[in-house]
Amino acid sequence: MSRDATVETIEARTRGQYLVSPPLTPGPAPLLVGFHGYGEHAERHLDALRRLPGAAQWLLVSIDALHRFYDFKRDAVVGSWMTRQNRDSAIADNLAYVRSVVEVVMRDWPTTGVLVYAGFSQGVAMAYRAAVRGGHPCAGVIALAGDVPPELWGDASIRWPRVLVARGHDDTWYTQAKMEADLTLFATTDASVESLVFAGGHEWTDEFEAAAGRFLAQCVGPAGGTP
Repeated sequence: MSRDATVETIEARTRGQYLVSPPLTPGPAPLLVGFHGYGEHAERHLDALRRLPGAAQWLLVSIDALHRFYDFKRDAVVGSWMTRQNRDSAIADNLAYVRSVVEVVMRDWPTTGVLVYAGFSQGVAMAYRAAVRGGHPCAGVIALAGDVPPELWGDASIRWPRVLVARGHDDTWYTQAKMEADLTLFATTDASVESLVFAGGHEWTDEFEAAAGRFLAQCVGPAGGTP
């Protein structure tokens, strides 16, 4: 006769990786840190960040999710930020990981002190978490096709930075209802929020990239420093 098993967790060390793309001009630069979507990888996300207008003047960092697996159809190693299993522990691990990446990048590269996080799809939740609980002052969040994670709802202590919320009109995952819920949340805060619904689906488009480029310029300000 079998007995019920208990579920225990234990901390285990692992290594993550991230890509750094320096700005075209020397000297201190604003820092843009990006989080890819489910089943994607840092290389693909970095290519997307590079397409943003003005991104050549930023220090770009694209972080790979810790949970790696094979996409056999594309013969690629891809990642996921978390599953529902041991969710709270995964959030803490991911935040510690991102905090360490940003600390090392700021130590090794000259920056202006302007930090923006960008996320696509599943990576949006990580961008929001890093912005408000990552331990570094944040000037803005670019959130494409993903929603505010539930643990951040109802936390009155959060001081939100500037936010760009965007979705494609035909996106069946980040729906209009989800977007409106997020905008309702932000309306109860002091956050400066812009929203965009563009022609397309669950994807990056030229229209979104143009809006994100303008948003980055606002985060930097007219003199190249904080707005």
